[in-house]
Amino acid sequence: MGDEIHLKEKSRIMDSADMERAISRLASEIVESNQGTDDLYIVGIRRRGVPLAERLVDKIESLEGNRPLYGIIDITLYRDDLSTVGANPIVNRTELEHDIEGKNIVLVDDVLYTGRTIRAALDQLMDFGRPRKVQLAVLIDRGREHRELPIQADFNGKLVPTKQTEIIKVMLKEYDDVEAVGIFERP
Repeated sequence: MGDEIHLKEKSRIMDSADMERAISRLASEIVESNQGTDDLYIVGIRRRGVPLAERLVDKIESLEGNRPLYGIIDITLYRDDLSTVGANPIVNRTELEHDIEGKNIVLVDDVLYTGRTIRAALDQLMDFGRPRKVQLAVLIDRGREHRELPIQADFNGKLVPTKQTEIIKVMLKEYDDVEAVGIFERP
């Protein structure tokens, strides 16, 4: 988003404590839904899904005493809007060091909006094998009215219905100076 500088924050919907609580709850729900950590494989979608996935893995390990498998997926070349990304998109490596065959994959992203990012992640994931099941965990779900594809989150930190003109920004210490989630709009 090249025009981030011109965005005006309309409201702050989560602070770092809210985010921490949401991640704790997501971790518990994921473990409960998957009956523990056996065959659990947490996969963060670049960019902001990666630190969220790392936090989930740490939280699950502290809850269960067992660290689930962890990987990173980069969907840049799988996007259907590649022409809008630029002529030479920067592609980071997908890092799935463990076989996904028969695993319970939990894809992790920051915001679920149209569903296109998740579709691209699913396309790429299937190129690596056939998991037992794939679930989706997001910190923020913007609501089904924005969905362009039949995709919904199995686990979500917060449902935040938004207008088309609004932008949700998840700010993480790994990339930003602050830990928060805000609703922004173009002035």
